[in-house]
Amino acid sequence: MSAVVLALLAAGALYVAAAGRTPWPLLRTASWLAGLAAAGAGAVLSAAHGDLRTHMAGHLLLGMVAPLLLVPAAPVTLALRALPVPAARRLARLLRTPPLRWAADPLVAVPANAAGLWLLYGTGLHAALAHRPGPAAAVALHVLVSGYLATAAVLAVDPAPHRRSVGVRAGALAAGAAAHDVLAKVLYAAPPEGVRAAEEGARLMWDGGTVVTLLTAALLWRRWYVSRAAVRAAQAPAAALARPA
Repeated sequence: MSAVVLALLAAGALYVAAAGRTPWPLLRTASWLAGLAAAGAGAVLSAAHGDLRTHMAGHLLLGMVAPLLLVPAAPVTLALRALPVPAARRLARLLRTPPLRWAADPLVAVPANAAGLWLLYGTGLHAALAHRPGPAAAVALHVLVSGYLATAAVLAVDPAPHRRSVGVRAGALAAGAAAHDVLAKVLYAAPPEGVRAAEEGARLMWDGGTVVTLLTAALLWRRWYVSRAAVRAAQAPAAALARPA
């Protein structure tokens, strides 16, 4: 667990240092630090494999709440602004490579995130991690990273090549939410063996997942509305000039 704390502290320090090198909104820095705090709390709680309610609270923090705070902080945009020009160009080329393009595609990132959760809770993997802190930490990291990639692919805050339309991203979000809800129902009906508070954990997965999904949908709608308003504002002068005198 100390390694997790050190990694989160390092991520916070690097972000703050980068934000100090370029004009950057304080709200985004606060969102990043809050997301790291949520991830740290989630890593601690998710280690309680014998208590599904506590473990599921950690799962929600790691895989949904933390990504929803980290993604609006736009870390890739900050890196592109703060890095020296040659390094920023190398990062931009890296983002255009096929693996990262696939990772940024909501039609890949969202199903992969849902599949990982079904593998964790729909098989015996959850029980197998109960007394194995090393693999459990690796799975917790996977939950955080896959949740981040799925949320980033839907919200599209950072630059990404070949960005999907807002309709496709909204559809991917809805499909991912449906897979999450069905898994919660499966856990409620047939919880893993040897866990306490199984029904409460499954309900928390359902209710918490619904709340975070609605917040994500609200952010997606706001970004779409603001972008449409900006397009209309840019088109207004040209339309005015085109009118006959």
